[in-house]
Order: sequence, then structure tokens, then C-alpha cells
Amino acid sequence: MKEQKSLAAFLLINLVMLTLAIIPVIADYSSFQVLLKSEQLAQQAQQPTHQAAVKHRSVTTAPNSRRIRDSRFMRQPMNWRLSSQVTPYPDLKKYPQLWIKVSLAKQRVYLMNQQHLLYEMYASTGANRPAMQTPRGTYYIQHERGTFFYSPREKEGAYYWVSWLNHGEYLFHSTPTDLQGHYLESIAQQLGRKGTSYGCIHLTVADAKWFYQNIPYRTKVVIQ
Repeated sequence: MKEQKSLAAFLLINLVMLTLAIIPVIADYSSFQVLLKSEQLAQQAQQPTHQAAVKHRSVTTAPNSRRIRDSRFMRQPMNWRLSSQVTPYPDLKKYPQLWIKVSLAKQRVYLMNQQHLLYEMYASTGANRPAMQTPRGTYYIQHERGTFFYSPREKEGAYYWVSWLNHGEYLFHSTPTDLQGHYLESIAQQLGRKGTSYGCIHLTVADAKWFYQNIPYRTKVVIQ
């Protein structure tokens, strides 16, 4: 009987010692599992952010780029003294593919970057009469530009002019004025509606000033 008790005590002591030896191993393994799980969760948390950033870069388009059919930013009603749109003018330094489209049918000037619209302007092109029509074709902005001119032959002048054909003959400029520089409001009210010019392209006062100050030399102009 004593031998059995001694054997039981010996086994119990060894079991306790073995248990005490295993506990740190289990604790270390559990800590390792927790650390590994934390690293996995951190990697998973970072992965969607990286994918979203790549996806965002792949679909990002230029600011202010809109298809040419979109006219929701146009000022309504038109005000011949103010900008055509209620949004800011584009920063042309961001658009190396800038060109200008003039629609005779719609009486509009479109600032384009490749095939995307940057800005739309009310315009008035040549009147539908002999020797007054705006010539169709592809042209380029020329060196000549100025803040005011007056033509005794047409008895009209304008502010903020920029030449695009024949070095001072065909221009972008403000809605016309008289000799004293007073705007002819009856003509100004036709901007965006009908052609009233002698072949030049009338713009609102604000648009003409911005055009004069910002449109680069050699910018392509397509008149259709």
C-alpha cells in the first residue's frame, strides 16, 4: 500500500512539473498566433487602400473636362458684360492640347482640350449677308492683339481684340462699341442668338478680356 501511495505521489509531482514546463510554451505560441493575426489584419487593412488608389488614378480625368453637349454651367439669362459661365475660367497651363472650336450654327465658342470641353462662351459671328460671313476653316491665333480698336468703315469698335486671320482683319473681340467706346447694347443682346458681325467673332466683355489675356499665340481655331 505504501509503495502504491509513493508511486501515485511521484506521478503527481511529475505531472505538475510537466504542466509547469508546458504552460510557457503554450503562452509563447499563443502570443505568436496573436502577433501573426495582427500582421495579417494590418496587411488586409492596407490592401484595399492601395487598390482604391490605383483604381482612382486609372479613371481620373482632367479638371473641368466635360463633353461638348453639357451646357448646364452657362449663365442664364446671358449677360453681355459678364462671363458666359457661372464657373471659373480654366487654368490653361494645365491643358497642353488646347484648341478653339467656333460653331456658326449655335453661335458658340468652345475651349477644348483634345475632345473635352473646358469652357463654353456665347458668341456672335458674321451676319448672314454677302461679305459679312465668318470664313469657315482651320486657323491659328496670330501675334496681333490689343485693348481697343475702331473701324471707320464699319463705324464700330471693340475692346480686347485678338487676331486669327489676315493679321488684324478677322478678330475675336468684345461686343462692339461706337467711336467713344460705348457698347452698342442692341447688338450685345444678340450674343449667342444670331450673327451680327462683319466677320469677326463677338464675345461678352468679360470673356473677351480673359481671351485677350490668356489665349496663347498659335492656338488652333476651327470654325464650322
